[in-house]
Amino acid sequence: MAPSNFLATNPELLKLTLESDGQNLVRGLALLAEDLERSADQLNIRLTDESAFELGRDLATTPGRVVQRTELYELIQYSPTTETVARTPVLIVPPFINKYYIMDMRPQNSLVAWLVAQGQTVFMISWRNPGVEQANIDLDDYVVDGVIAALDAVEAATGEREVHGIGYCIGGTALSLAMGWLAARRQKQRVRSATLFTTLLDFSQPGELGIFIHEPIIAALEAQNEAKGIMDGRQLAVSFSLLRENSLYWNYYIDSYLKGQSPVAFDLLHWNSDSTHVAGKTHNSLLRRLYLENQLVKGELRIRNTRIDLAKVKTPVLLVSAVDDHIALWQGTWQGMTLFGGERRFILTESGHIAGIINPPAANKYGFWQSEAGAESPEQWLAGATHQGGSWWPEMMGFIQSSDEGVDPVPARVPEEGLAPAPGHYVKVRLNPVFARATEEEPA
Repeated sequence: MAPSNFLATNPELLKLTLESDGQNLVRGLALLAEDLERSADQLNIRLTDESAFELGRDLATTPGRVVQRTELYELIQYSPTTETVARTPVLIVPPFINKYYIMDMRPQNSLVAWLVAQGQTVFMISWRNPGVEQANIDLDDYVVDGVIAALDAVEAATGEREVHGIGYCIGGTALSLAMGWLAARRQKQRVRSATLFTTLLDFSQPGELGIFIHEPIIAALEAQNEAKGIMDGRQLAVSFSLLRENSLYWNYYIDSYLKGQSPVAFDLLHWNSDSTHVAGKTHNSLLRRLYLENQLVKGELRIRNTRIDLAKVKTPVLLVSAVDDHIALWQGTWQGMTLFGGERRFILTESGHIAGIINPPAANKYGFWQSEAGAESPEQWLAGATHQGGSWWPEMMGFIQSSDEGVDPVPARVPEEGLAPAPGHYVKVRLNPVFARATEEEPA
């Protein structure tokens, strides 16, 4: 209800309308019509010029090949840029509610390209953008048929049974559950080290998402998911934007529809607008089993009938969180880290959920806190932590390399021809029909 959101009570808009003979409103109406066509149940306001970027040309440009394709994911192996590589490969598990290329945007801020340049063999899971045909996919499937299956594929490609795992957000949760699943089944652990970005395991502090975590709201969403089969990614995107409505909603509403200005091209907002559906069963599990009931902390969570206890996981874990993260509060991620039974290390970065993680050394933009001392609470940890300037990425590399101490490097692994060049097919599936580009044919 802010006066600035209405023509009659915004002096700047009144002046612009008079000076342009109302052409700003004509242009704004055309933009609104396009946005209505690309929206689901809620108005999905464009945040950027989505036609300005093409995956594989402007974004997600690190060379590689798709070496495996399943109903759930494509597995990308990236091409080496060094003569030798570390023996243990790296497997990155991105969230399945966003697209993976936030970690491979442009060459200057690509985590993937940086890891490759450090002499790592990097594999990336690219999750399928599910449709109603995948409505019955559940969280358990992402853990077993996703992460565990990808571990098998990495072993087939490299001969190495262990990996250094990296998981982002709910992808880090899936990676942790996979480690817990292996431990519960008394199988040899296949993750030599685990680095988790902004990952919730204890969901008792859900951040601003907590406004949705109530029985009546979740019951209504469950009924909607059962009826539709999926949670529409466009609706989900609006929900996340409204958590930061002043910066991610109403200012674009004014600029687009009342000023008639098309938004500028911005790579991060292009990724933010490139929505993915979430399978209905998966969305229900996230809301009820993890957020509402917090089953993992209570020892009640089962994956394929196997109870998960992260205390049985002895893998060294580095958890990286962001001080201004409104989606995964750092106090909650710190608390969840304590569930693991092995070596644990915590890094707290400046900035938020995305900028705090995608913080390459060359940018030298945000610093971080770390501490080697034990602590009983996140507040006590921060009080004893020291602040350092610059990127934390080299700290992560040191953590990974410490697990490989004494292991000789091997000749660089060049991916086989595979199924398609990176970034593959699944990541190119768009939900916004107005801006969808022609892509390669649907793979068999």
